[in-house]
Amino acid sequence: MRRKLLKGATRIVVKLGTGVLTDSRKQPDFLQLVQLVAQVAEQRKAGREVVLVTSGAVGAGMGMLGLDRRPARLEELQACAAVGQSRLMAMYGDLFEKFGLQVAQVLLTHADLADHDRHLNARKTLLTLLARGVVPIINENDVVSVEELKFGDNDRLSALVATLLPADLAVILTTVGGVVENYGQPDARVLSVIEQVNASVTKLAGGTASVTAVGGMKTKIEAARIVMRSGIPMVIASGRKPDVLAHVLAGEDEGTIFVPQAHKLPSRKRWIAFFNHPQGTLFVDDGARAALCEKGRSLLLPGVARCEGDFTAGDVVRICDPAGTEFARGIAGFDAAAVRAGKAAGSEVVHRDNLVIL
Repeated sequence: MRRKLLKGATRIVVKLGTGVLTDSRKQPDFLQLVQLVAQVAEQRKAGREVVLVTSGAVGAGMGMLGLDRRPARLEELQACAAVGQSRLMAMYGDLFEKFGLQVAQVLLTHADLADHDRHLNARKTLLTLLARGVVPIINENDVVSVEELKFGDNDRLSALVATLLPADLAVILTTVGGVVENYGQPDARVLSVIEQVNASVTKLAGGTASVTAVGGMKTKIEAARIVMRSGIPMVIASGRKPDVLAHVLAGEDEGTIFVPQAHKLPSRKRWIAFFNHPQGTLFVDDGARAALCEKGRSLLLPGVARCEGDFTAGDVVRICDPAGTEFARGIAGFDAAAVRAGKAAGSEVVHRDNLVIL
């Protein structure tokens, strides 16, 4: 099954976590960087396009500024990122140059991918770099991105980059060998395959105890939800293992693979589903939910039980069932006031062409 899913994977997004890039002193681990860059270079020489999503800027900055723990104050985080990012890119540039490869720094904010024109421009730029044999190295623009430093993580960013391109495979390299069942127990084992991210899988995820990292397995599983729905396989594996990328791409039983849905979402629907902060919520009755999910219908006003938020026509909104579970997202055809006043009668509140079942 792995070989079938990964056969022909020529465009790969690889996320490198802070834990695999820094040492116990919170400094960039040079030997680790050397072996990881060598693996990426090997895949480039094999004809594959590789995009790196790298963590480690804040961690590197912490070491350079003599901090033992990740700062809580925003300005200190941003100072760490400013100092650490330049050092990190200098090291990447020097190492890739030894393999005859050029790198390009790409710093993104959520707004860059949420705005449709900037979204398309970012995609074109990345594809142009790949076509010219350059290795794009992507990070959140931590120096100016307030929301990323408070709530975000590069696991989600790597999933969005894979979805943006789209990639054939997303790989998250971390300090563990994959999603672990019975973690810390004598019968602990890495799950080889996950076909659906359900409640039992979510329970396996925890946060992180690292003083430099943000996420943990929870954010990686949330990233898997995005790429699976987009029709892209994802693998979580240990970045400390030699030749881990080669093992993954050979279809070996390495790490945990998340099986994608059968069909890739079209580009515009990927943008609707994953790249926007919804501005409101439409709660629908069971009949409307069935019409949307099972019959591919548009959402009409009679199916809307409740409307929350202050959205305008053209905003992305959540669509939830009576229990409050989000099952779809779409672009509103009317503003919230019109929906509440019943002025959307006879027209689609959300047209099926602008709606994505999650």
